Amino acid sequence: MIAVEAITFQYSPGPVFEDFSWRVQRGDTWAVLGPSGCGKSTLLALLAGLLLPSSGRVRIDGAALLRPRPQTGLILQDYGLLPWATVRQNAGLGLKVRRFYGADGIHAPRDPVPGRSVDFWLDRLGLVPVADQYPAQLSGGQRQRTAIARTLLLQPDLLLMDEPFSSLDTPTREALQVLTMELAAEQNLTLVLVTHALEEAALLGRKILLLHEPPNRLADLVDNPGAGNPAYRESRAYAGLCQDLRRRLEMIPVRPR
Repeated sequence: MIAVEAITFQYSPGPVFEDFSWRVQRGDTWAVLGPSGCGKSTLLALLAGLLLPSSGRVRIDGAALLRPRPQTGLILQDYGLLPWATVRQNAGLGLKVRRFYGADGIHAPRDPVPGRSVDFWLDRLGLVPVADQYPAQLSGGQRQRTAIARTLLLQPDLLLMDEPFSSLDTPTREALQVLTMELAAEQNLTLVLVTHALEEAALLGRKILLLHEPPNRLADLVDNPGAGNPAYRESRAYAGLCQDLRRRLEMIPVRPR
C-alpha cells in the first residue's frame, strides 16, 4: 500500500532521512519507535502528504503522494477539536467539509462508499452521553475518542496516529489501545502509529520500525506477530520483546542538542 522510495528530507542543519526506503502492505499494523528528534512525526507527516521529500517519493497504492489524500485519516496527540463545537458537531465536521467540496477526488473520494452515521460512531465509541457537551467539558479520553469518531466517519483505508495516547493516564491509555486494536480489525485499516513508548509499540505494532538518530538511511524492522491482542500484554513474548526494544534503544547514540 505504501512505498517510501529513496526519500531525502531535511531540516537545518542536516537531513532527517537520506535515501530512505520502506514498505507497508495493506492491512499491516506498524508502530514507529525511536528517540526524541529521530524523525518519527516527520515520517508521519510525509505519509500524510503534509510534507514532501526533497528527493525520492512516497507512493500510496502506486500513486505518487503530492498532497493529502482523502482516504487517509490522521489523529494527533492534541485531538484537534474545535472548542466551540459539541462532540456531535466535531465528530461530523469532516463529513460536512466533504459535502461542501463534493466528490472532487481531493477533499473526498470521487466515488465515496456509503458509510456509518455520526450516531453510529458516537454509540460505538461510548460518546452518546456527552454528545452535546463541548471539548472543555470532556476528559482526555473522551476528547481522543471524539477525534477517532471524526476520523473513522470518513472511512479511511489508512490511519496515521501521532502519539495519540501519550498525555493520558494509564487506565485510559490502555483502554484506548485496546479500542484501537478492535477498530483496526473491524475496519480493515492499515495502521501506522508513532509512539515514544516501547511498551505501546510492542502491544500494537505487528511490525515495528525503529528509527535512529538522523540521518535515517536504513529501515530497522522488528517483526511482532503476537501484537494486536490485549492478552499479549501478559505474555512472556511481550516481556521479552520489550526488553529487546529497550536494549536496542539504549544502543542508539544520542547526539547533544
